[in-house]
Amino acid sequence: MNTKISIIGAGSVGSTTAYTLLIKNLAKEIVLVDVNKEKEEGEIMDMNDVVSFSETEKIIAGNYSDVKDSDIIILTAGVAQKPGETRLDLVKKNKEIAASIWKEIGQVKPDCIIIIVSNPVDIITHLIQEISGLPKNQVFGTGTCLDTARLRSILAQKFNVDSSQIEGFMLGEHGDSEFVAWSTVNIEGKFAYNLLNNEEMIQIENDIKNKAYNIIKKKGATYYGIAMVISDIVEAIIFDQKKILPISTQFDNKKDICFDVCLGNPNIIGSKGIIKSWPLDLKEEELEKLEKSAGELKKFI
Repeated sequence: MNTKISIIGAGSVGSTTAYTLLIKNLAKEIVLVDVNKEKEEGEIMDMNDVVSFSETEKIIAGNYSDVKDSDIIILTAGVAQKPGETRLDLVKKNKEIAASIWKEIGQVKPDCIIIIVSNPVDIITHLIQEISGLPKNQVFGTGTCLDTARLRSILAQKFNVDSSQIEGFMLGEHGDSEFVAWSTVNIEGKFAYNLLNNEEMIQIENDIKNKAYNIIKKKGATYYGIAMVISDIVEAIIFDQKKILPISTQFDNKKDICFDVCLGNPNIIGSKGIIKSWPLDLKEEELEKLEKSAGELKKFI
């Protein structure tokens, strides 16, 4: 495997992502870049102890110049969400940081794929799609992948089944306006809305929306789950798996109210990035929620 992956941001998410990619043998070379060079170097020193157990040849502390020839760039840098803050509270500062980083990086490989993780992920994804100069299918965010994983985990525990038996999506903003698309959720062929009452469905959706807030309140940051989400996306790219994932990108249809805004929606992911969107037959009330979520994000774009 000859993949070179660069991670910009050596905070909790960036360093955990680097470690996850390392132990899953998903790159020949990993580059970690951060403005805090002491933190960056410390993380690399620690993870270099893992290299002898991995098929990754090297993990290095780099600069923006080391990123240019990467096959995949993962952007995690930015101001972290604090207790009581929404992701959208981070818009102004993190847009400035993302734009500054991309100015420093400059031109990258024409086939490079960029995965946006920095919050608010939908807004930052839209920004990088506009300024990177790359085709939009090569620039996308983690969207509602983590929220969807949380949905499947909650339902797996509730029904005492393996989470792999559960299908369905959280859609929209990776934030307060996201929602469970219950029409897509089934457990081995049984629709979840036939197994749950309305109060249970509302509670599950609220639990998913509030989980990040609760984790941040208790331990300061969330990073294990999102690191696994990123590695799942990287696997889909490297091995051309053609996974259907609710990543953050724009809708194809210019007549769609969600066009020209990035939000979590299902797309097929392979070696070239986004292959195509995966259409859903949503109920009318779900379409209204999707439109409302897009409207909230458009205020910040």
